[in-house]
Amino acid sequence: MTQRPWFQKRLVQVAWDGLSWIVAVPMALLFRYDFNVSNSLLLIAFGSGVLAAVLHIAAGSAFHLYQGRYVVGSFDEVLGVVVTCLFVGALGTLTLLLIPESELPRSTFLIATGVAAASMLGARFVLRGVRQQRLLGREGKKTLIYGAGDAGSQVVILMLNDRHNEYQPIGFIDDNPRKHHLRRSGIKVLGNSSQLEEICSQTEAVVLLIAIAGIQAAELLELDQRMRPLGVSVTIIPTASEIAGGAVKLGDISDVTEEDLMGRRPIKTDEAEITAFIRGKRILVTGAGGSIGSELVRQISRYRPSALFLLDRDESALHRVQLTLDGSGHLMSPNLILADIRDTVRIDEIFAETQPEIVFHSAALKHLPLLERHPEEAFKTNVRGTANMLQASTDHRVTHFVNISTDKAADPTSILGKSKLLTEQLTAGVPEDSKRSFVSVRFGNVLGSRGSVIETFRFQIEKGGPVTVTDETVTRFFMTIREAVHLVLQAAVIGSHGETLILDMGSPIKIVDLAQHMISRSGRNISVEFTGLRPGEKAHEILVSPTEETKQTSHELITSSRVDPFPLPGPSNIRETNWLKVQS
Repeated sequence: MTQRPWFQKRLVQVAWDGLSWIVAVPMALLFRYDFNVSNSLLLIAFGSGVLAAVLHIAAGSAFHLYQGRYVVGSFDEVLGVVVTCLFVGALGTLTLLLIPESELPRSTFLIATGVAAASMLGARFVLRGVRQQRLLGREGKKTLIYGAGDAGSQVVILMLNDRHNEYQPIGFIDDNPRKHHLRRSGIKVLGNSSQLEEICSQTEAVVLLIAIAGIQAAELLELDQRMRPLGVSVTIIPTASEIAGGAVKLGDISDVTEEDLMGRRPIKTDEAEITAFIRGKRILVTGAGGSIGSELVRQISRYRPSALFLLDRDESALHRVQLTLDGSGHLMSPNLILADIRDTVRIDEIFAETQPEIVFHSAALKHLPLLERHPEEAFKTNVRGTANMLQASTDHRVTHFVNISTDKAADPTSILGKSKLLTEQLTAGVPEDSKRSFVSVRFGNVLGSRGSVIETFRFQIEKGGPVTVTDETVTRFFMTIREAVHLVLQAAVIGSHGETLILDMGSPIKIVDLAQHMISRSGRNISVEFTGLRPGEKAHEILVSPTEETKQTSHELITSSRVDPFPLPGPSNIRETNWLKVQS
């Protein structure tokens, strides 16, 4: 179907703007002479108005005023209309100055410009107001926006402009007294958070949208608990670190999850530093199909590296992560690499082919109970695999290597912890060189990862229980996976060779409290059973060993430590020299 030409779409707008000049010039003359003007002079003014109208339409077309470039009534359109009017007014005034015998006063076009501009802008604002009121009356889920800042304003504009969206914004909630009675896009601030229940009842709201990117888990949890008895669903926009370019999209809005309620924290990073670190570089991510690796891939891709290679031994995992990146899932991209980090020769070939400058090494086996029963597998993947990656990185002149570690490496009591401590020691043992920086990043549990305790609890609740917890006193550190990965990128920027960088995970959370909270949100009567600590498992994880010394880095949520370095041996020698010793 062919589109109508621009002049058919904007015919009314063009006609009104032309008519504004035709009326404005005679009106200016009447104002100039206190409405005492001869008919002959009015006729001259009318003709001049027609000429000004033709010139305005021509200039407006040249400035793309009538070709759909601007939203009606927007600041950009206001600027376009004013510039066009000033151009026509200036040309008319200059003409009168150059024609001394003209009967029209030289001030005619100065006055007419203001009259014409007021007419054009007034009509546009009225039209925008009518459209806005029509959109505000559209059917949808009655939604209160919590937060009348820039993010909240963006969300409302998107809701009003998208005729297919499911939300109907009905008001803002904001605790800033200066914003009370403020209107954004026709939507009024109805009150503050202390009045939330009353406002929900009065407006019959069914959705509360949290439009504060930096909201913390504790405040979010309180709002969720207050809304549940009212039957109001709570939705949320992404954290600041998740929003690319600072722009919220309707597709970003999601229901509040346990990950949000337990792990949301205000995390600030130096976006300029991260951008400079990644943009234009060749980057390799191992374990790219895993929870940490896939999130690393998604966030790194935002910063536009020159090449981003995804390595994993799980073909299905690579398929999933490619779907999240470009939606294709055809597995034909040369940046997808199916390989096992245990394979020394294959890893060296990959580095020779891809020539990465930065390596994020997240491939690992991580399930503690299984590795207690199969320690050789932990050795082959976590230790030997990391040694292979480090050796290839050294041989092929990688400038930055980031080894993803775990809090279980701090004073380890499990095979998993001991294997990951060895990866930190191997990374620190790579000889120092001014042209490279090899670091490890250590952090605790990430909410939303596959196989996490939340995933287990969800499954058990769906099946009707019981929910199993190892011990009533057990605590763990938690952070959302996106925020943890964003801090990993920051740590990679500021880390010095040989350091282990430790992320501040906040206060530990009791696992039984998490279980009871999830049961409460489900609205079901499900019991909690305690199964006892498993071999190698700690009741309370720590991020720093008692024997380690830490220092603060340039980022408030990142500290650094140095483990005893272990020189990188040949892959076949690792087991004899160290692996048996760390298990004893």
